[in-house]
Amino acid sequence: MTAMLGMYDLPPLRDANDRFWALIRAAFGEGPDRLDRDRDFWEIWQDPDLVLAQTCGMPYRTRLHGTVQLVGTPDYGLPGCPPGHYCSVFVARADDDRDLAGLTGGTFAYNEALSQSGWAAPVNHLLALGLRPETLLQTGAHALSAEAVANGAADLAALDALTWELLREHTGLGGQLREVARTAPTPTLPYITALRSDSAAIAAAVRVAIANLSPDDRAALHLRGLVDIPAATYLSVANPPAPDAFSPRD
Repeated sequence: MTAMLGMYDLPPLRDANDRFWALIRAAFGEGPDRLDRDRDFWEIWQDPDLVLAQTCGMPYRTRLHGTVQLVGTPDYGLPGCPPGHYCSVFVARADDDRDLAGLTGGTFAYNEALSQSGWAAPVNHLLALGLRPETLLQTGAHALSAEAVANGAADLAALDALTWELLREHTGLGGQLREVARTAPTPTLPYITALRSDSAAIAAAVRVAIANLSPDDRAALHLRGLVDIPAATYLSVANPPAPDAFSPRD
């Protein structure tokens, strides 16, 4: 069996995530002794022995739906978002006073094309405003997108709202970047399990674990609870054009 909580697993949070998993495992009654931090995300998400992992809304609706079960959606209590929802935060360098329209004329850093918060939500937001990213830079991670903006390799990036909170808490990037705009909320990153797992029992164990977290760990992980968001809600979120639709203009 395998389990992974790698979507918000910054080094300062790893001990808290380990304790969270230990509580889930104790409440569920079985599962691996340790979280998996070595294997590829896609390999873990599609593992038939998966007990629990967290994925992103866009991978779920485009590739994982029908091959995994939803367990539930964590509520992070994010400002301006309903329970179990999040949004993308556009960031620019603190000393760059251009508005969103001006910034899209530069380089837009994104983590990957199957990211809801790094690609789908911000691109849909820009297109609705009649804007388009002029030049793209794929970084592979939200934190790397933020660093690309901070060091001048990019002009604009979109980070998921919780990652933005965590980067401000645990790195110096919050002082180097400023918030430019936010997208509309969408359902946040769901917990999933394999098709042959008992998803209801796992969801109950996650709820027990959240309730039994220490106040410090609950605050560090920003966990408020677990909510039920149906698959149809995740599947109804619009997919944006792929990055190759935004090739540089002649």
